[in-house]
Amino acid sequence: MRKVVYPASLDPIHYGHIDVAVRAAKIFDEVIVAIYDKPKKNVLFTVDERVAFAQRAFKDHGNIQVAKYSVLTVNYAKEIGAMALIRGLRVFSDFELEFRMGLANRKLAPEIETIAMMTDEKHLYISSSTIREIAELGGDVSGMTPDFVVEALKKRFAELNMDQSSPGYNISIRD
Repeated sequence: MRKVVYPASLDPIHYGHIDVAVRAAKIFDEVIVAIYDKPKKNVLFTVDERVAFAQRAFKDHGNIQVAKYSVLTVNYAKEIGAMALIRGLRVFSDFELEFRMGLANRKLAPEIETIAMMTDEKHLYISSSTIREIAELGGDVSGMTPDFVVEALKKRFAELNMDQSSPGYNISIRD
């Protein structure tokens, strides 16, 4: 069985993530969308919320599973018997980061391959940080992420805006 891990923070999940996972599921027997529970960046949604969004997004794809993990990604891949990591590419700057990360992972676990997949060109401009910034400022992100995520974003930003002492969540699309 050819099992792969697609690690991502998915804060929030968007159509670019979904595109890469669904296309990987056509090539491999099982795709594990793995959500790291302690990312080194500010997150808007808890790991359990992010897992629930991903489970809902992939509910009709039998060979895509969603899990959270807490260890080094290559160690997680080895623990579950995965042969490779799937990484999504949108723009050239993604390639540089993924190339360096792939080399480091190869050094740590030479038996785990890294496979980069380019997202469909209609999703090139989408990133989670872009979605968060647009949604925080009241913009329409319905063409970028599923409806249930759009509603969760509206709710979360309404909650944050009710707290007048909060400086807001604003993360620039430059991040």
